[in-house]
Amino acid sequence: MPSAAPNMSEIRPVIRQLDEAAINRIAAGEVVERPASAVKELVENALDAGARRIDIAYADGGKTLIRVADDGCGIAPEDLPLALSRHATSKIDGSDLLNIHTFGFRGEALPSLGAVGRLTLTSRARGSDAACLAVSGGRSEPVRPAALSAGTVAELRDLFHTTPARLKFMRSDRSEAQAIGDVVKRLAMAEPFVSFVLRDVTGGGEGRVVFRADAGTGDLFDALHGRLSRVLGTEFAENALRIQADREGLMLTGFAALPTYSRGSAVTQYLFVNGRPVRDRLLYGALRAAYADFLSRDRHPAAALFLECDPQAVDVNVHPAKSEVRFRDPGLPRGLIVSALRHALAGAGHRASTTVAAGVLGAMRTEPAAPQGPARVYQMDRPSPSVLRAAHAAQAPGFAEPMPVMARAAEPPAPMPEPEAPRQDFPLGAARGQVHENYIIAQTADGMVIVDQHAAHERLVYEKLKRQLAENAVAAQALLIPEIVELSDADCARLMELAPELSRLGLTVEPFGHGALAVRETPAILGAVDATAMLKDILDELDDLGESSTLQARIEAVLSRVACHGSVRSGRWMRAEEMNALLREMEATPHSGQCNHGRPTYVELKLSDIERLFGRR
Repeated sequence: MPSAAPNMSEIRPVIRQLDEAAINRIAAGEVVERPASAVKELVENALDAGARRIDIAYADGGKTLIRVADDGCGIAPEDLPLALSRHATSKIDGSDLLNIHTFGFRGEALPSLGAVGRLTLTSRARGSDAACLAVSGGRSEPVRPAALSAGTVAELRDLFHTTPARLKFMRSDRSEAQAIGDVVKRLAMAEPFVSFVLRDVTGGGEGRVVFRADAGTGDLFDALHGRLSRVLGTEFAENALRIQADREGLMLTGFAALPTYSRGSAVTQYLFVNGRPVRDRLLYGALRAAYADFLSRDRHPAAALFLECDPQAVDVNVHPAKSEVRFRDPGLPRGLIVSALRHALAGAGHRASTTVAAGVLGAMRTEPAAPQGPARVYQMDRPSPSVLRAAHAAQAPGFAEPMPVMARAAEPPAPMPEPEAPRQDFPLGAARGQVHENYIIAQTADGMVIVDQHAAHERLVYEKLKRQLAENAVAAQALLIPEIVELSDADCARLMELAPELSRLGLTVEPFGHGALAVRETPAILGAVDATAMLKDILDELDDLGESSTLQARIEAVLSRVACHGSVRSGRWMRAEEMNALLREMEATPHSGQCNHGRPTYVELKLSDIERLFGRR
């Protein structure tokens, strides 16, 4: 029979002081989880050294080699042994752990890397000779002269050779290489004025360039836009909105994509605090809340947001990896992100992403030519306006019956009126027809627009209902018998703090003795409500995000359903003036480029794209 306390022993345990090598290996378990962690620490050291160009190379997914070369300030020969000592750093003096202005500050990265791998540090400071120091398994060799023009080269070989058990938890070389690329790209986004080159040197030699980003030029937004285009692709850059807002000492900048450029996962969400890439649940929740009214639950927005604040207002010393932060006032950055993004999305008006049209063109396929068929006949260029008028006249109903030859010679037919030109001052053009009683075809100055009449009108009605709700508040329905909800004292206190805000949304709660609340009014638009379940959902969201929008979201969901049933239905024939009125209202209404579920309400095709489909270009 096993012992009830297997960790207990009859022999009194002896307290021992661990040696330095064991301490460094334990610390390395928190700082260096995988090769990508080592790359992150070394590149951040290069950025803190003021590097303007950083060259990263790896082999076998970083398991056998990681090399980071920079042109930063370098390290003097006499400081090399100290740089590889634990808790030795040039970035803080230890007097204030909140006033952090650099990526690194703990002084753990280099000694941790030297404890679990073979680290060689070669550096040359301005005014000094180059020197080299090697450490393997925590044991350092003497400093020796080296050849280097400037900067620092950190070379890490055989990662985790002192802790082989860690190697069993490594993924494939391809997965580790992908993680390294993700780390480098995040840091490249944080520093758009620094050049980055990432190489895979597996097999020796110069290897192949996996990622390259040259230093940006111009102002911050120009450089950042170019860097994001290089990292996230030109499609993101074309469909991203510029974000710039500030509130109470916080500054938010960056780019956020249109709702119609959404993704199936959150992989294109990048958040930075004081230039540091972070993965913060609070900030991700704010990003999700900002798009909640425009995307369905299975779609995720794409954004790269940079939050700048006083270092005293945020604690970056939460975890040794420094990927988590803690704000002194969590509601302030969350509110700034939500309001700034919603303001930018409203300013986009009816705009939809260019990928919508690209997807339509990609779905269209011309009929392939038959094998060994006749040679392709290319049509001439677009006819002139006079030729177009003649062609329209020739196809007019007045020519349905042939005229006598003499009459044609003596009396030329009266010119037919020219077709109405599209309204070039209207972005969505003028309606030209309706197909399948659901899609409006409009002609613009340089192309055509196809509008889903039901989806577009659904969004218009929804926005109108929201405006009316904001102006007139939410009507409350008094309960004949108040519903008593039993909760803990702490939960009751938290809900009572929100009581004024909940009351504006039509939900009235009052204290009802020890550990209970009385729900006296509920939003009328929701109908019958399970007050207990609603209050618990609000509390869960408070625990998760620090504030709750559950009630607001439920009300907006009802408005969305009302808008769906009250909008123009598919299958209804519309007159020309009705179609044009719908187009004009779309142009004047924010968010009309996507329906309530995040799908596009219209597709715009340029004339050049249409001509390409028919082989004219």
